[in-house]
Amino acid sequence: MTATAVRKRSALTKGQLPKFAPYIVLAVALIVGAAILALIGFNAFGWGLVSAILFAVGLVSWSGAVEGARKAKDRLATCLVVGAFLIALLPLISVIWTVLVNGIPGLITPGFLGTSMNGVTGAFDNKAAEEGAPVLGGIYHALMGTIQITLLATVISVPVGLLTSIYLVEYGNDRPLARAITFFVDVMTGIPSIVAGLFAAAFFFAIVGPGTKTGAVAAVALSVLMIPVVVRSSEEMLKIVPNELREASYALGVRKWRTITKVVIPTAISGIASGVTLAIARVIGETAPILVTAGFATTINNNVFGGWMASLPTFIYTQILNPTSPSNPGPSDQRAWGAALVLIILVMLLNLGARLIARIFAPKTGR
Repeated sequence: MTATAVRKRSALTKGQLPKFAPYIVLAVALIVGAAILALIGFNAFGWGLVSAILFAVGLVSWSGAVEGARKAKDRLATCLVVGAFLIALLPLISVIWTVLVNGIPGLITPGFLGTSMNGVTGAFDNKAAEEGAPVLGGIYHALMGTIQITLLATVISVPVGLLTSIYLVEYGNDRPLARAITFFVDVMTGIPSIVAGLFAAAFFFAIVGPGTKTGAVAAVALSVLMIPVVVRSSEEMLKIVPNELREASYALGVRKWRTITKVVIPTAISGIASGVTLAIARVIGETAPILVTAGFATTINNNVFGGWMASLPTFIYTQILNPTSPSNPGPSDQRAWGAALVLIILVMLLNLGARLIARIFAPKTGR
């Protein structure tokens, strides 16, 4: 490299920190943070917090001395944004780690996914805790109940929510009825889940009779919680469809209803699928409305319109609150954590399925 090139490079990099500066500051912050925590009592959370503060102070101070106040402010803002992101990420990582550590032993138990709690008594749990026998009982009945109830609630909610959003965007035109629907949808968004359960229970009590508890009643309760989420998300997705697409369709003589079904909805299907997934994730873990409307069962019930039906949230709730063996709650805790892990996996699969559906039905952009 010639002397001229060296001088040009020096002129360009003058007043800038080297690229490896953040790594140096991070290493020093970790070492100093560990030393400080060793004096007052070491713990991982405190070490991370002290090291983060030392890193931000050290990098911003070094940047202010070398690069000036403007660049130092930029680095300070970057540190604050990254720090806020990490703080928001910590609870998620903590929850996932806790559920994995406690749930994997239950998930890998033989028969956990393929058996119910029918016939499992405290004697079996005592034997498992005291003699090391296998933990009996599984979540098959609760898993099937969750799938059936959520599926029926989705069948009820998606058509109602999507048609409502279509009316608000395509036909409402700020009419009094459209404004009233929007107001009540906003009110329904904040309804506590237990209120939705009480509404569904009271509704079926009045029609069918007192004491009616079935999976269908629970599905109606969950649909009360799902509908406003579907409406609001679908409405926003339909609003961002360019009006030029509608006008082009009208110019070709296509009727409005066909324009909506063939142009507007396919264009917004990606966002609509994501909204439906959010609505399902909103209700799949609800416990209170299921307890009020579907009760709890220890046996397999594949009839969503008759008899009490278990679900994963109620299974977790009862296993923790009322262990099968009060003197040895360990097996019940293991089943509860395993069910919680399965519930998280279901939500993840729903999100992956929504992305796949959005990719399949999204408008093609090729020539």
